[in-house]
Amino acid sequence: MPSYKAPLRDYRFILNEVLNVQNYANLAGFADATPDTIDAILDGAAQLAEEVLQPLNLSGDQEGCTRHPDGSVTTPKGFKDAYKLFTDGGWGALTSDPDFGGQGMPAVLGSCFSEIVSAANMAFVMYPGLSHGAYSAIHVHGTDEQRQTYLPKIVEGVWTGTMNLTEPNCGTDLGLMRTRAEPQADGSYKISGTKIFISAGEHDMSENIIHLVLAKISGPDTPAGIKGVSLFIVPKFMVEKDGSLGARNGVSCGSIEHKMGIHGNATCVLNYDGATGFLIGEAHKGMRAMFTMMNEARLGVAIQGLSQSEVAYQNAVNYAKDRLQGRSLTGPKFPEKPADPIIVHPDIRRVLMNIKAFNEGARALMLWTSLHGDLAHKSDDAKARELGEDVMGILTPVLKGYLTDKGYANATDAQQVYGGHGYIAEWGAEQFVRDARIAMIYEGANGIQALDLVGRKLASNGGRAIFAWFKIVDDAIAAGGDETVKPFIDGLTTVRKQLEEATTWLMNNGLSNPDNAGAGSMDYLYLFGLCGLAFSWTEMAKVAAAKAGADAFYANKLTTGRYFIERMLPDAAAHLAKLKTGAAPLMALDMEAF
Repeated sequence: MPSYKAPLRDYRFILNEVLNVQNYANLAGFADATPDTIDAILDGAAQLAEEVLQPLNLSGDQEGCTRHPDGSVTTPKGFKDAYKLFTDGGWGALTSDPDFGGQGMPAVLGSCFSEIVSAANMAFVMYPGLSHGAYSAIHVHGTDEQRQTYLPKIVEGVWTGTMNLTEPNCGTDLGLMRTRAEPQADGSYKISGTKIFISAGEHDMSENIIHLVLAKISGPDTPAGIKGVSLFIVPKFMVEKDGSLGARNGVSCGSIEHKMGIHGNATCVLNYDGATGFLIGEAHKGMRAMFTMMNEARLGVAIQGLSQSEVAYQNAVNYAKDRLQGRSLTGPKFPEKPADPIIVHPDIRRVLMNIKAFNEGARALMLWTSLHGDLAHKSDDAKARELGEDVMGILTPVLKGYLTDKGYANATDAQQVYGGHGYIAEWGAEQFVRDARIAMIYEGANGIQALDLVGRKLASNGGRAIFAWFKIVDDAIAAGGDETVKPFIDGLTTVRKQLEEATTWLMNNGLSNPDNAGAGSMDYLYLFGLCGLAFSWTEMAKVAAAKAGADAFYANKLTTGRYFIERMLPDAAAHLAKLKTGAAPLMALDMEAF
């Protein structure tokens, strides 16, 4: 049976020793995030994940969700009770605004929590995860009345939320959507249309579900295409003036999608038949409000990619230590046994080291980015807020694309460690592969993330964000380190130059032929991802080098980091070489030749 243990020592190392979160005690939420509080939250999250959520992961996958003839949906056995423990523990309120019942903890701590619970049970955590996205959109763009009506219940967890974008006829190109909103005399709208792929769209775990729905307002003044899209709050049950629940609204679950993975999450087709909705934000400015949800969701999905890589790795390590097969190439390591455990074999070590080095570097980069999200929202220094916004803007597509691509690849490689047992459901490895696969697709397929990076984020504000990134890396290089840190500095210096060369090439060749930018976008995203991990490993190495003699944790950290520098970072050169070939090799064949 699969298992999971939260990597608490790693979180504490990154938060307390690398990021030094205590240095930000002047910011809202950070003063309360003392080392003791952080320890208590991490320990509680680990207990919830290991004792409640992880035991439901395999059974939830096998049972799935059930839609009944009346359109209602029941979640797998144990999910409803687990959700009550989740809400009773206040976990959904961890990073929410105290004005609406939240605890106001920093987002960087929320990212730790998200990885822990996603690794334990990714399908379950999507229910409260989508709720927090709806919370954020209403918190930023809603009226005071809307915030007071919906946010306390969402923060408490007795109501959940969804985001409704995709339709049968449109996905990324939302300008093609057909869902319509008819204005009513009382200022509300009647929403009609069909939305698909709606995670947590219908279930039995909360009293109400608050759908955030993109639609076009009917009328001659609605602009064509994406500029005509508006965002609406559409509750499953209407909310009375006193906050009680009223009549059922005109939204129903037409079916549950039959999916490759995340079976424990109800991914619904939702039919809106004159459902009452309320405009959130400005008319025809729906994408501005929806992007508040989408950007948060994209970082959440990046964490999902990392989480599945971590849990797949842990279980592959356990198997590799237990499975006896053959003898070490350099002679028996366990002569008293009939064979050596497969972890002695170099190729098994290659797989495990690839995943371990990725997981630890990606975790540090994710938490570093989350900290800048806190700075963007909470710092009283305008320059720090600007830097935080730039970091979040340019790294969001990198993290979503790179961490989910690698997360899926790592889950597949971890499955290979099992041999034939990896193909058998009871071991859990194949579920990690299936669950990880969706993270590459939803919240914007990774090819779209790469196009967003090279087509929008690089040029935004005159390239301010990419130049800010280069300065961050240059400062890390200039800070230097001892001989132990030198290989990390050298590796970071090399990949920084490669990323700059790739950036210059795209700027020089992308405008003259946009296909050049499209052709090189994925290699650019991967190159950026490798640069990000090299930066994170360098920062961790600086801390670990000073303590390596005192604790094996730090010595092992350095060994893992050197593996990344020597065996994984050289891939950056290949991505640069492929990027510079431009669009010609990709576009040379006539369509009929495929």
